[in-house]
Amino acid sequence: MLADTIGVSTPESIHMLYQNLNKHFPHIDLGVHLHSTPQTMLAKIQAAYNSGCQRFDTAIGGYGGCPMASDKLTGNIATEVLLSFLQERNINSQVDQTALLKAQHYSSQIFHGRSN
Repeated sequence: MLADTIGVSTPESIHMLYQNLNKHFPHIDLGVHLHSTPQTMLAKIQAAYNSGCQRFDTAIGGYGGCPMASDKLTGNIATEVLLSFLQERNINSQVDQTALLKAQHYSSQIFHGRSN
């Protein structure tokens, strides 16, 4: 997994990194762990996916983040955003929707009233 835990990556840097690494290391299944603001989340997912990334770390609701990030809205990529991205492209995520709904409900109880 390659990670940007303070949310400074851009779609362009993600694309460049994965294109180069996939070219030089085609036998390695690279994944990504990104932090983002809500405004750039989808563009970062798209850049990684379109560059050949097939493995994504996400968090329900995008909860979590890094205290060293310069923007308090910077958090984990939301599972729901990734699943929506895949669904819009008719890509089967193989996620158990019943389990996801249970996890979302549980998460909302734990994080009720908290911000990322």
